[in-house]
Amino acid sequence: MLQPDSVTRLSLAKERIRILLLENVHANAVEAFTRAGYSSIERVGKALDEAELVKKVKGVHLLGIRSGTTLTPAVFAAANRLFAVGCFSVGTNQVDLAAARRAGVPVFNAPYSNTRSVAELVIGEAIMLLRGIPERAIAARDGRWLKTAKGAVEARGKTIGIVGYGHIGSQVSVLAEGLGMRVIYFDTTKKLMIGNARPCASLHALLGEADVVTLHVPDTPHTRNMIDAKALAAMRPGGVLINASRGTVVDIPALAEALRRGHLKGAAIDVFPKEPGSEAESFESPLRKLDNVILTPHIGGSTEEAQANIGHEVAEKLIEYSDTGSTVGAVNFVQVSLPVKAGETRFLHIHRNVPGVLRRINEVFASRSLNIGAQYLQTDPEMGYVVSEIDGAVDETDLRAELEAIDGTIRVRFLY
Repeated sequence: MLQPDSVTRLSLAKERIRILLLENVHANAVEAFTRAGYSSIERVGKALDEAELVKKVKGVHLLGIRSGTTLTPAVFAAANRLFAVGCFSVGTNQVDLAAARRAGVPVFNAPYSNTRSVAELVIGEAIMLLRGIPERAIAARDGRWLKTAKGAVEARGKTIGIVGYGHIGSQVSVLAEGLGMRVIYFDTTKKLMIGNARPCASLHALLGEADVVTLHVPDTPHTRNMIDAKALAAMRPGGVLINASRGTVVDIPALAEALRRGHLKGAAIDVFPKEPGSEAESFESPLRKLDNVILTPHIGGSTEEAQANIGHEVAEKLIEYSDTGSTVGAVNFVQVSLPVKAGETRFLHIHRNVPGVLRRINEVFASRSLNIGAQYLQTDPEMGYVVSEIDGAVDETDLRAELEAIDGTIRVRFLY
């Protein structure tokens, strides 16, 4: 990270870089920004809708959100100073990543920081559902005393089927095996098994074998409603379903029907196709009326430890990009990083991937007899990103104007 000092010339003084953090982003993110020299930081304790964001985001350079705020093309169009977004969450579904790319805005997240928190919730819910705790707890609140072992079984010796064997799925595997459960899993890509876990040849095979099915997949066209009426019918009678991945993965009305019919013993759902935007908005779901369901408000990763880890990780990525131009860890950008060199001037050039841009950039430097001390270009089919180090000090204003005039340019930043 670039450390501010008395001789470093920055394009924009750090105290003038405006940072907006929404949805109670963890305080240690603020601490990280402050330690790095940033002081213009505003925290908002709730999500904002599109109309509010369009007004609020004007003049903001760095924007931090969690899962309740949606960033649409209209928001990016209104964000006249925005140069990076931090999703203080695992997923980035709440951001129109294509619109961010078109605006030259990299988006960073924390893909692994809440792994343990989600895995622990899944294991806890599996135990509660296998023991029939939801029904017994509701009965006790109603004054009924269901003191019986009928329908209550141990996790030990049961089979847990993990759909999606990534970072969270594999962590669930470790914890489940520690309880004495048999672990099977299905993933569309080949994954190294951990411990005694065994891969299944298909989702259908896993559903028919597992006592507990837990879902850990992203939101894609292939995963939407993957657990539909047909998939639910393929599960073992008396099975348990847990979803702490994405709300679009499960057909909720079909799940409610499977639970009402008694085909499934129970379910635990943490994510939903449509979720309230705030505590003031009512939560609606056909699952609310069922006693054998654990419903939680998208809190799989909401532990103090996970939020602290996420706050630190995402803030550091935003600081690194702001200070050095590093896009390592961005989900919608090519990955570029160069070490900081003393006595040099750094320009960042984001452009559409059309032929000849790098040549024209270097012609601008050459026409001024400027020596390139270091340069790095990375492209993908749509965009290119060049980091250029120029020996010594330069006239930043005129040079930046020439770079911005190059056909295909999306954004130019003079860094230091």
